[in-house]
Amino acid sequence: MAEPGSGLPSGLAAPTFLPWLTGLVAGMVFLSFLQKLLYPYFWSDLWYLLKVVRCGLWTGKHRQKGELVTVLDKFLIQAKKRPQKPFIIYEGDIHTYEDVDRRSNKVAHVFLNHSPLKRGDTVALLMSNEPDFIHVWFGLAKLGCVVAFLNSNVRSVSLLHCIRSCEPRVLVVGADFLETIEDILPSLPEGISVWAMKDSVPQGITSLKEKLSTATDCRVPRSHHAISNTKSPYLYIFTSGTTGLPKAAMICHLVAINSSIGLWAFGCTSDDIIYMTLPLYHSAASLLGIGGCIELGATCVLRKKFSASQFWNDCRKYNVTVFQYIGELCRYLCKQPKREGEKDHRVRLAIGNGARSDVWREFLDRFGNIKICEFYGATEGNISFMNHTGKIGSVGRANFFHKLFFTFHLIKYDFQKDEPIRDEQGWCCDVKKGEPGLLISQVNEKNPFFGYAGNKTQTEKKLLCDVFKKGDVYFNTGDLMVQDQENFLYFWDRIGDTFRWKGENVATTEVGAIIGMLDFIQEANVYGVVVPGYEGKAGMASITLKPNKSLDLEKVYEQVVTFLPAYARPQFLRMQEKMEATGTFKLQKFKLVEEGFSPLKISDSLYFMDNLKKSYVPLTKEIYDQIILGKIKL
Repeated sequence: MAEPGSGLPSGLAAPTFLPWLTGLVAGMVFLSFLQKLLYPYFWSDLWYLLKVVRCGLWTGKHRQKGELVTVLDKFLIQAKKRPQKPFIIYEGDIHTYEDVDRRSNKVAHVFLNHSPLKRGDTVALLMSNEPDFIHVWFGLAKLGCVVAFLNSNVRSVSLLHCIRSCEPRVLVVGADFLETIEDILPSLPEGISVWAMKDSVPQGITSLKEKLSTATDCRVPRSHHAISNTKSPYLYIFTSGTTGLPKAAMICHLVAINSSIGLWAFGCTSDDIIYMTLPLYHSAASLLGIGGCIELGATCVLRKKFSASQFWNDCRKYNVTVFQYIGELCRYLCKQPKREGEKDHRVRLAIGNGARSDVWREFLDRFGNIKICEFYGATEGNISFMNHTGKIGSVGRANFFHKLFFTFHLIKYDFQKDEPIRDEQGWCCDVKKGEPGLLISQVNEKNPFFGYAGNKTQTEKKLLCDVFKKGDVYFNTGDLMVQDQENFLYFWDRIGDTFRWKGENVATTEVGAIIGMLDFIQEANVYGVVVPGYEGKAGMASITLKPNKSLDLEKVYEQVVTFLPAYARPQFLRMQEKMEATGTFKLQKFKLVEEGFSPLKISDSLYFMDNLKKSYVPLTKEIYDQIILGKIKL
């Protein structure tokens, strides 16, 4: 019998029970130690999996009911559920969910009554960050139209190419870009009607703003936009890709829905106020940002253009808790003069991609306890990663759970031949951990690749066939990644003819074509070079002259400023006697990239883009040193 007051059941002796309990506790402690030692990220990985499963169950439930829910449907649900909640705050003005719903209804009724638009037609949209961008987007979506977001930096020939490639019936232009469209109006394909968000418009253009003033805001029947297939087109978002002019990536409803859960997956809630300075024509702002706010029922503070000097003032003014970034944005903030009270804000999360490790650390040290949520994903790609652990510098982790949903590889790449390395049997090979490899993702029913509008050739170029076995197909991301021993992934570089500068992809063939239009240029070989202290690579053009022609530096400057967006203009020029080419007649870049832009290492004449003199000027050792020291800003 147990002694009175011992707390043990009759017949169970203390010496027998205590060793059992001690052993259990010791076992649990050992298992916990073993888990932290061998699987330190198990619980965070499991949390990530449960979120993915929850989304899958939600989608499956609606599919079983025969309901295919879109981002627009979710917006309409939020407008009904929380009509008076601020959805968009812009320049101090509040636009509630109900306001946006009604204004977009007006847009839908204008086109329903005054245009030949029908379900499935494409409409191109060229507009700045402003509430009417969203009103027009949603209004057209309510008619079942596919909206093509035009990059507002693109001009002239490139803009015409973008418009032609997506074959729109209608082009909607913001007041800021009316002159841009007037310049190409005579060259627009026949049959496109142009509408402008301005009262007074030139002949040949219809005023959308005027018609909105008398339009009804009655609800548009769901039958106009209800879908029967989640893989049907929803948007076209332009991306530079790896070669050539911009391409219109087809964004289907399924991709849009999947992208909209990103903010939620990182821990955002309906109480968050999300600050957005990225351009809405980018997938990060439109799919993840606006779509994410709708998913949550949150509020978005929209700014027309990013301002490093006003960033934290805006965050304090609007009680911002989350902001979206690209790597350059964080660096610009860190480059601002230090001020008192920089940690005096409510921001808790920063979500984006491209944050360099050193900038990441400096940002946290300077601006306080903000969780950086890095992710990876190409607009047209079929794979994404999310850094849910907060590991500095990483874009995500290839854990066991992740591999259940995505089949990807990092394969060996020949930088000089600019192609994947294949063995004697013709198969690609995986790199070892710690080595850079080309990221490829298997294309299948679960993870399809939808390609580009009106560009079958470029769509096919993004695919690798017979990679590991006969008949398999993989999407070529064009990105080189490194995977460490803990399976964290890090962005390393871009392959081919594209590099990133100022947060944008620069298509070198496009830049080369613009420079090549000059009557004294024989060839232009464009590439990116590393400049200390800057994210990405600065543009450099190696050029040769036509026989008996001389170089006019002012004309080169005028040409690139007139026809190229600021981020695509080469910062440096290099004069060469002749171009080196590969066996397949592709211009050789590898050696040029390695040599950089140092006048101490290069015997060819070098030039630097001087915006004050409105010309390219000789790149002297003095100018080179000032660039390296950061005294001359690029």
